[in-house]
Amino acid sequence: MPKTARAVRSAPERLHLAADVLVLGGGPSAAWAAVAAAENGATVVLADKGYLGTSGATAPSNTGTWCVPPGDNRHAVVERRWQRTGELADQRWMLRCVDTAYRNLLQLSEWGYPFPSEDDGRLYIANLRGPDYMRFMRRRVLLAGVTVLDHHPALELLSDGDAIVGAAGVGRQVERDWRVDARAVVLATGGCAFRERILGSTGLTGDGYLMAAEAGASLSGMEFTGKYTLAPHGSSLNKGLPFRWASFHREDGSPILGPTGEPLRNGIGDREEEVARALIEGPVYARLDQAEPALQGWLRQGQPNCFVPYDRAGIDPFNDLFRITLRAEGTVRGTGGIDIVSDDCATGVPGLYAAGDAASREIMTGAVSGGGAVNSSWALASGWWAGKGASTHARRRGGKAFRSEVQPLGQAGLRPAASPRADVSAGEVIEAVRNEVTPLDKNFFRSDTGLEKSGERLETLWRDVRDHLQGEGLERIRTREAASIAAAGRWSIAAARYRNESRGMHRRTDLPGKNPAFAHRLVITGVDDFRIAGAPERLAELAS
Repeated sequence: MPKTARAVRSAPERLHLAADVLVLGGGPSAAWAAVAAAENGATVVLADKGYLGTSGATAPSNTGTWCVPPGDNRHAVVERRWQRTGELADQRWMLRCVDTAYRNLLQLSEWGYPFPSEDDGRLYIANLRGPDYMRFMRRRVLLAGVTVLDHHPALELLSDGDAIVGAAGVGRQVERDWRVDARAVVLATGGCAFRERILGSTGLTGDGYLMAAEAGASLSGMEFTGKYTLAPHGSSLNKGLPFRWASFHREDGSPILGPTGEPLRNGIGDREEEVARALIEGPVYARLDQAEPALQGWLRQGQPNCFVPYDRAGIDPFNDLFRITLRAEGTVRGTGGIDIVSDDCATGVPGLYAAGDAASREIMTGAVSGGGAVNSSWALASGWWAGKGASTHARRRGGKAFRSEVQPLGQAGLRPAASPRADVSAGEVIEAVRNEVTPLDKNFFRSDTGLEKSGERLETLWRDVRDHLQGEGLERIRTREAASIAAAGRWSIAAARYRNESRGMHRRTDLPGKNPAFAHRLVITGVDDFRIAGAPERLAELAS
């Protein structure tokens, strides 16, 4: 019978639980971490900002996985993918990921997940329909005996001076504070979308990054936030696939030309740069007129949510011109996050682990986006590793009693360094960060001059956040999110300025080529005063 968390003290105004492992987050990596920890004999609490099964970027999506069956060919598959990563990924980690993800996909089938069948009757395990997948994973988490706290965002980690020993937050719906004492914590809180309107991004504010950094963990890949995806203008539907069969036009109907002077076709991949340049100059329109009738039917059947905005507006996207935009995807489709220092997804801070988009995916995808497939497999694998690692750490701590005196680590947005000021508000902070990290002419195309100006603005903003931003009650959720977004933006701009080259989604107009001296990852450590260092030695590991 699964073991469940123990109530330490509960009152109308406060919830206090104790468990071996606390998982923060509600996406696939959080679910897999919780199941893995529970199967390893741990008592587990999962606390999510939203509702486990519907929150995050996976739940509203139809996503493939990087599904590589065992066999000699897997080395060749990984090698081909590595060639596209800007020389920053680690083939050993890539091989580990495809192996663990494949095993977990088979495990899903054994558990009864309804994979579709191919024409020959075999299960097609490479595809996961987000709503079905996350609904299924919620049931598995509960079946494993995990205590689930929906709508209970974490605000800060807790330390006993030697290790991370839990977290504290507030229940959004019940309006009471909570605390969970735990022998290990897994941060599976997702990436940072900088409040951009993309699917499932409302809660993706980089909370885990700030909590980890406050605890002493490092981050890497924060400069790789230049991933944008095409979407209908005014829509949050960041699904780029249909634009593979699009033509692109200016407001007067004239075609946008590609680099060799031909009308631009296929707006994804490298062609996004041409669309971005045109959008900086003025409105851009598209038509999916490169799709044959049979393909049109396949797109509507396979990606039905992609066509909801068009249907609502009475637009036939295969025949009508419609206005488009590029949506910034931050670290959600970027690669940055908490630096991983060992195979069990430990962060280097005792008792703290990271998984999914909360963790850096540079070791998997380097300087390019993992898209849906690689990121999905990473969530399957890293969640499993982190859950196992956290539960093993909890077992090593054994029967050590939780110390009555623990240190809450949260600062910015919770405990201002100076007196609170009403003119420093969460909304204004978020908008100020967005002004530096989402515009195409600042973040898609970068330059030293532009990065310097953005960096100066964000440094000034951070001082205001650190010294004066504070909330009370439920408002603490908002102020903490604003602080996390500000921290993520500041780290991103600083790392982008440090990387004096162009590589992958990091495009420097003043430095258009690769610099061999930067064929390594950049690691950031610290919050108020942070340092950036290279990590070339981490790429020395060979595939096994």
